[in-house]
Amino acid sequence: IVIWLWGGFSINNATLNRFYSLHFIMPFIILMMVLIHLMFLHSTGSNNPLGLNSNLYKIPFHIYFTIKDIQGFLILFIMLMMVCSFSPYTFSDPENFNFANPMITPIHIQPEWYFLFAYAILRS
Repeated sequence: IVIWLWGGFSINNATLNRFYSLHFIMPFIILMMVLIHLMFLHSTGSNNPLGLNSNLYKIPFHIYFTIKDIQGFLILFIMLMMVCSFSPYTFSDPENFNFANPMITPIHIQPEWYFLFAYAILRS
């Protein structure tokens, strides 16, 4: 399987082409599967753990959840825009406000917050 996946006995250009193609095509396949799932969910409805299959206990999927999701998105978006508008430097690193000196390397170089887990792994 490894030889077939790599395209040879070692990692080479064929391996990179295969993995690049896979990483390009995979989101579209996942999107297609999600849309098919939603189509089946919309047409047949979802089963519940109580076993009540009456139409009286069902709510319309499209209108209710679409409005609910849009409302949640708008609330979060408005909150983010308010933070960005009224206090734009809240989430930035204080080190960014120091003047750069190309002749001196800082004593402690710290990565951004989303790379801290990898930095901790490298430091340990």
